[in-house]
Amino acid sequence: MDGPLTDGPLTDGPLRIGVVGVGALTLRAVLPHLTQADVTDRVRVVALCDPALERAREAAARFGVPGAHPSLGEMIAAGGLDAVTVVSPIGLHFAHAREALRAGLHVHVNKTMTTTVAEADELIALAAERGLRIVASPGEVLRPQVTAMRRLLREGAIGEVAWAECGCAFGTYHEEEPERAAEGSLGGIDPSWYFRLPGGGPMYDMTSYALHQLTAVLGPARRVTAFSGRRVPVRRFAGRDVATEADDNTLALLDFGDGVFALAFGTAGGGMNPQFGAPTIHGTKGVLDGVLLNGGPIAFEGRAETLHAPISDWEAQMRTLPHVTGAHRAIPESHVFEDVMQLVDWVREGRASLATAEHARHVIEIIEAAYLSAREGRAVDLRTTFDLPD
Repeated sequence: MDGPLTDGPLTDGPLRIGVVGVGALTLRAVLPHLTQADVTDRVRVVALCDPALERAREAAARFGVPGAHPSLGEMIAAGGLDAVTVVSPIGLHFAHAREALRAGLHVHVNKTMTTTVAEADELIALAAERGLRIVASPGEVLRPQVTAMRRLLREGAIGEVAWAECGCAFGTYHEEEPERAAEGSLGGIDPSWYFRLPGGGPMYDMTSYALHQLTAVLGPARRVTAFSGRRVPVRRFAGRDVATEADDNTLALLDFGDGVFALAFGTAGGGMNPQFGAPTIHGTKGVLDGVLLNGGPIAFEGRAETLHAPISDWEAQMRTLPHVTGAHRAIPESHVFEDVMQLVDWVREGRASLATAEHARHVIEIIEAAYLSAREGRAVDLRTTFDLPD
């Protein structure tokens, strides 16, 4: 097999990447972004893999990808890869990322990177041992809005930080995604895994965005106390019942030390801030509510690109990311594209990404600790940390 270049930046030719999982996100975003003409000098999708082989083959034909395989092992064995992007169900992320790292491939992993801290530890150690790179979504720390929020807090814009709130609600989003209603081999994609163990539930799937933003602004948390349970025991998809195994209603209290606390929620319904995942941070002299400071807009790099849309427009807010230009601004889920390009730049040019596996591991520990706290009725101390940019 042609292996990746790991002894320094890869300067010649595009990064050869394989896509692990051909589900709704891959069809809606990963392939449309990574096959645009403006990136083919830097990255080429050379193979796909999915147990639904017919879907993988049809997607490969539609997007001009040379190879389609039923498993990651067979895709690796076919050779010609430098890296993979892991877009499989969350409960499979660890196994797929580990298999790729063991094969000498760089890895981008969609959120969350794993479901346990022990799994995250293993991936980080394996990458370090082999000189490989991991970029872990969601790269909320990359967004200029988040940089601006962190700067405003350091400048004392709301006085002393007192407490914060953030989170996301499940609703029925996954059952209603257009890819799931489509016909043919590229349609009817089953969303059941979102409600099953391991990896199901709104905390891993959606609140991870909010926790990445919150910790990118406030830094690492120290302790978690939570309540958690199942509120919607059965869901419906394609005329059949889908049992909810994973908790879908969680409230977690985070202790950041020095009397600073936060409420993080991953719930079956409801919400607070209309800006998806954005924290509301209350201080002694004001409130920072996502991109609003005391009700007025904050300044951040690229803000002009967002003015045409309401602040609740998630896709518009992502247009501030460095790689989201041209045609990419009209393709959904551009934040995932940005995270993949972070890996591409890191491997090809040696520019380390801020979307680190260590940050992802800390968010995973918060979620894991919340479930443990709810089961055992106690506060859980956190051991992981990560570095924030200056």
